[in-house]
Amino acid sequence: MSHPETGPYVIVNGCSISYHLTGNIPVVNGRRVQTFNAPTIHAERPTTENKGYEARGAGKDKGDCMGRVSASAPGKCILFGEHAVVYGQPAVAVAIEQRISVSIETLEGKSESWKIDGMQFDPKRHPHVQALRNRLWQPKQGAPNLSIRISGDIPPASGLGSSAALSVAASAALRVARGRWHNTAEHQESRAWSEGYSSQFEQEDVYTIENRELDANRNGDAGKKVHYVSDESVVDLDECALLAHAVEAVAQGGRASPMDASTCAHGGIVLLSDTLESEEDYLYTRRLKMPEGEREWHLHTIQLPKSTEEVFLVIGNTGVHAPTSQQVAKVATAMKENPQRMKEIETIGIIARRGIQSLKDGDFTAVGRAMTENQIMLQGLGVSCPELENLIRAAAPTSLGAKLTGAGGGGCMVALTTNPKQTSEAIELAGGRTLISRIGNVGLSVDECKELPLWATEPSA
Repeated sequence: MSHPETGPYVIVNGCSISYHLTGNIPVVNGRRVQTFNAPTIHAERPTTENKGYEARGAGKDKGDCMGRVSASAPGKCILFGEHAVVYGQPAVAVAIEQRISVSIETLEGKSESWKIDGMQFDPKRHPHVQALRNRLWQPKQGAPNLSIRISGDIPPASGLGSSAALSVAASAALRVARGRWHNTAEHQESRAWSEGYSSQFEQEDVYTIENRELDANRNGDAGKKVHYVSDESVVDLDECALLAHAVEAVAQGGRASPMDASTCAHGGIVLLSDTLESEEDYLYTRRLKMPEGEREWHLHTIQLPKSTEEVFLVIGNTGVHAPTSQQVAKVATAMKENPQRMKEIETIGIIARRGIQSLKDGDFTAVGRAMTENQIMLQGLGVSCPELENLIRAAAPTSLGAKLTGAGGGGCMVALTTNPKQTSEAIELAGGRTLISRIGNVGLSVDECKELPLWATEPSA
């Protein structure tokens, strides 16, 4: 697999070993190494500032902890297509530098339940974690208790994908911690899995919103447990993105787009569309039965040119909270009252496709212009607000383009700029809080592992 920023990845069995490659797939121990669907593996954890999530009571249970796994995933920012994507137009999201890190450790001795950041685990307060526990770490199937630490610098409830990043990182950590059974010793791709979640085979149960433990074992010969692997190579980006999308749907009452989860897992730039985009790199298709009916999305990646080093995103947070559902309902009402306004949605789609081509061409002046045009259309739809427009105006003199990102009505705006310091200062002087990021950042990474597996699952009798 190749990432637009860091190039191909190789994974060699064993903890905390990785390196980036240039050129052909290498040969290790006389065989070509599989590089498909591999996350980044770091020898050391990336440093994150505790802003959005803080680990409280660190070290409290250190004496009881055994094995440990840490993983992290980036947040996301939508460049084009908000709201129009609901009506079949494409949307584009980019992985940002800010990340959420999840560290899990087994608890022994006196510990009788899970802990999160040193506190007793409450499933109602942590619906994403509870949904992942039901899918990957089932207590009734013998899974040991865990201590979970969450840290990062993505502000929560800001439209930057903090919950999706948490879910992607946690799913990877849990998968490494439990390892994976295969139905053959010859292959490790998804068709050889005895258990797991993949877009390559049907598993409607993964999307259930019921609070119950799931059995991810495959049926028949596919479910035979022949070969067990316990290292970072068991992590699969498709599986992590699928699980994150599923638990987002659980936490949001059965409704969720796969864009956040896929962007946080794969990194780079992700294109979501209702149709297969023949000119982009296809990832997979997601289907979700929502209260309004079944939705289908096709996910793709956009390859970045090498000319992105001098271009930055500056994200400005208004501090105003506006529920996504309210903004989506506002646009739906406008379309129902005046069907002619669907032309505005179609125009956003045209702008998005122009922006996509400009991204691929490395023409960031044109990308910025498309962002500004997109903002004008979103303002016309009524999903902007004075606070957002204030920050966008402040950013305009030093940026290539700026717009709201996400549902609007508050939340964040984003500016594309070659002068991140000046743009950031201008936004902050206007009352916003800023984050600075490059474009096309690395996705999911496994950052640390110790004494694997944390849960040695046994084959069924």
